[in-house]
Amino acid sequence: MTDPDTAARREAAMRELQEARDTYRKREDLSKGRRGLLIVNTGKGKGKTTAALGLMLRAHGRGLRVRLFQFLKHENAKFGEHRTLDALGLPYEGLGDGFTWRSRDLETSAALAAHGWELAKEAILSGEHDLVVLDEFTYPLKYGWVAWPDVEATLRARGAGLHVVITGRDALPELIELADTVTEMQPVKHAYEAGIGAQAGIEH
Repeated sequence: MTDPDTAARREAAMRELQEARDTYRKREDLSKGRRGLLIVNTGKGKGKTTAALGLMLRAHGRGLRVRLFQFLKHENAKFGEHRTLDALGLPYEGLGDGFTWRSRDLETSAALAAHGWELAKEAILSGEHDLVVLDEFTYPLKYGWVAWPDVEATLRARGAGLHVVITGRDALPELIELADTVTEMQPVKHAYEAGIGAQAGIEH
C-alpha cells in the first residue's frame, strides 16, 4: 500500500520526467575524443578523496594509466584505499607525515610537501599517465609550502590528454579559475556530530 505523500511525489515526478524527456535536445557543439581535464574537489563536506578514488577506479576500468599522490598521509599508511590499490597493482605515494594538526614539526611537513610536489610534477610532465590524483594538495598550496606559479605552469604544460584531480578544503581562487570542473562538497549532517567515531572502510 502506497502512502498519500509517496503517491503525490510519484505523480509530480512522472510529470517532470515526461516533460524533461520530451524537451531534451543533445548539444551539438560538444568536443569529441579525450581532452585532459583539471578537476577540483573542495569544500568542508566529506567525500572529496572518496570521489577522486572512485574516479581512479573508473579510469583504470577504462584502461587509463592512473597514479595517486597523497600530500598528508604518510608513506606507511594502510587505509582501505591503499589495500585496494595494492590488490589492483595501482601506484600511489604517501608524501606527508600525517594530518597537519598532529604534526610535531611543521617545517618538516612543509619540506615533505615540497618534495612531494617535485615527484608529482615529474609524473605530470612525464607523459606516462592518463590520470594523476593530487590528494589533499590544496593544503600545501594554501599554506605556501608549494608555489602556485610553478603549479600553474606545470598544469598548463601537461599533455593534452592528461586528467589531473586535486582534492582538499579551501582551494585557491586561482586554482578554481584554472579548473575545468569544480565540485564544492558542503556538509549537511555528519555522524561525528552525533558522537560516532571514524569507521573503518568509510573514513579510512
